[in-house]
Amino acid sequence: MKRNAFLLGAVSGLAVVGHTAGFFSRALAQAAPSTGDERVLVVVYFQGGNDGLNTVVPFGLPAYYSYRPSLAVARNDVLRLNATVGLNPVLAPFKKMYDAGQVAIVQGVGYPNPDYSHFRSTAIWETAAPDKYLSTGWLGRYLDAANLPAANLFNAIAVSDVLPEVLVADRVDVAAVAQLNGYGLTSDRNKTLGRDEFHSFVQGADVPFRSPYLALVASIEDHAQRGAEELPQLVAGYKPAGTYPATPFGRSLALAAQVIGSKLGTRVLYVQLGSFDTHTTQKATQDRLLGDFADGISAFYADLAAHGSEGRVLTMTFSDFGRRVAENGSRGTDHGSAAPVFVIGGGVKGGLYGEQPALDNLDNGNLRFTTDFRSVYATVLEKWLHRPPAGIVGPGFTQLPLLA
Repeated sequence: MKRNAFLLGAVSGLAVVGHTAGFFSRALAQAAPSTGDERVLVVVYFQGGNDGLNTVVPFGLPAYYSYRPSLAVARNDVLRLNATVGLNPVLAPFKKMYDAGQVAIVQGVGYPNPDYSHFRSTAIWETAAPDKYLSTGWLGRYLDAANLPAANLFNAIAVSDVLPEVLVADRVDVAAVAQLNGYGLTSDRNKTLGRDEFHSFVQGADVPFRSPYLALVASIEDHAQRGAEELPQLVAGYKPAGTYPATPFGRSLALAAQVIGSKLGTRVLYVQLGSFDTHTTQKATQDRLLGDFADGISAFYADLAAHGSEGRVLTMTFSDFGRRVAENGSRGTDHGSAAPVFVIGGGVKGGLYGEQPALDNLDNGNLRFTTDFRSVYATVLEKWLHRPPAGIVGPGFTQLPLLA
C-alpha cells in the first residue's frame, strides 16, 4: 500500500474533523524556523463549475445577449476592461485590484475533449492529466520535487474539511484544517472513544486482528490531537489588518493570512468557495459568490500588505469547468467548458491574457478553449515556484508572460 493512501484511509477511518497526514508535534520540534520570506501560492477552487461568461462578460459580442436573454449582464453595468470584455459589477473591489495592476485574467482556459462530470473534470484540473488517471495532484508533485524541509509538515495546508486531490503527494504530508477551533478528532469531542481508550484498545490482547499499521494509526491519532492543541498557539500572535467577509470563504482567507504571517514555512495554501453549480436561478447565487470572492480577496491582500507580505503571495483560481453558452429553461446554465482563470498579487503583470473564445464557433453549444490550463500551471511553476514544469504537468506547454 502506498504511504499517502494508507494515511488517507487511516485518518478517514478515525473520523477526523480536519485531516492530517502526518505528525504536527514532530514538525514543531524539528522544523527549522522560517524566515518568512518564502514565496507562497494560494489556490482558490470555485467549486461546482463557475460560469465564466457572467464573470468576465463579453459585452462587446452581440451573440452573448442573444444566448442569454434573462441572464446576461447589462452593457451599462459591466465593469469594462476593454471594448469587448468586462467584469461582473459585483466584482467591483476586484476591479480596483485589476486597475492597480494586481490581477492577470487568462481567458478561455480549458483542455482538449472536455469532460462535463464534476468529479472527473475536477480530478483533471487537480492532477493536470486530462488523458489518464494519476494518484497525485500537480501541486502534490511540486511538493515532492521541491526539496522542502522534510520535518516541516506545514509545507502546505488545505483550509478545508478534507485533503483535496491537488495536494495529494507521495512523500510530503499535508494537513487539512477547516478552522482552528474545529480541528481535532470527532471521538474526542463526542466522548465515544477517547485517546486513552483507543490506545488501550490497540495495545490490548483482545484486539480481533493484528496489523503492522495499527500502531501507526494510534500514532497518527495521538499526534493529530497534540497538533490540534498546538497549531492555534503558533498563529495566535497574528493580528489581521483586513476586514474579511463574515462567510466561510472570508474565514478561510483570514486563516490563510494567519498561517502566512506566522512564518510557518508554508508554501502552498488551498481554499474553496461554492457551490457554483447554477443549473437554476443562477444570477442570485453567482452574484453572491462572486461578491464574496471579491470582498474576500480584497481584504486578504489588504491584510497581507499591512504585514508586508503581499509581494510574496500569489493567488490563482480554478473551477470544475465553465458553463454552456446558452441559458437553460430554469434561468441557469448547464455544465460547459472553457472559462477564465484569475492570477493575483505576487509578481503579476496585470492585464488580459489569452483570447476570448468566439461565440459564433461553438462546440455543440460550448466554448472552444483558447489556452490550455497546463500552460497556466507551467507558468506558475517556472516563474513563481521556480520548479521545471515538464516533470510535473508535462512538456511542451507554452508559458504566459503574466509573471515577472
